[in-house]
Amino acid sequence: MTKIKICGLKRQEDICMVNDLVPDYIGFVFAKSSRQVTAVQAGELKKLLLPSIKAVGVFVNEEQQKIVQLCEMGIIDLVQLHGDETQVYIQELKNRISCPVIKAVRVQSGEQIRNAEELPCDYLLLDTYTKGQYGGSGQVFDRSLIPQLKKPFFLAGGLTADNAAASISECKKCAPYAVDVSSAVETAGIKDRQKIAEFILRVRGLK
Repeated sequence: MTKIKICGLKRQEDICMVNDLVPDYIGFVFAKSSRQVTAVQAGELKKLLLPSIKAVGVFVNEEQQKIVQLCEMGIIDLVQLHGDETQVYIQELKNRISCPVIKAVRVQSGEQIRNAEELPCDYLLLDTYTKGQYGGSGQVFDRSLIPQLKKPFFLAGGLTADNAAASISECKKCAPYAVDVSSAVETAGIKDRQKIAEFILRVRGLK
């Protein structure tokens, strides 16, 4: 079954929602964003999170020491690199932490994705390319660009409750390991329990 990541949690109310609805992963955004949280905020939220739900820290061109500290403190369980991190950067970070690493790819071509698969990360995250942005555009990219991959990947980019199942099916060459959603499960910039529930039900084929 395709796993689910709800990204951009920043309030205690958000944690209560996901504890009730039980996605597989949640995301704390440490990069500059309307959803950005500090290490202290994320630490308090992680204490409230069910242990079965894994917390992903989202970073853009971050200093490695900050990431290492968050991993060592148990605030995050996985690292998502959403910037211009190089093969050298990723390998150095992998040498310093035990948490799995997700590398985001802002998709422009199948060749680009195949090249990214050679990076020393544990997962890829395939997102929409938008000039001048590192993610969060809410736009869909052409799923037919996704080649046959050996490395598991998170599918992102414009996913909603209405199109999630179809988007998974459109990945004909390679099924996504997980789907990643943020803005589509919000109302006026705040996580919406009903939208999260609907998204999870649709992905899991329960509705």
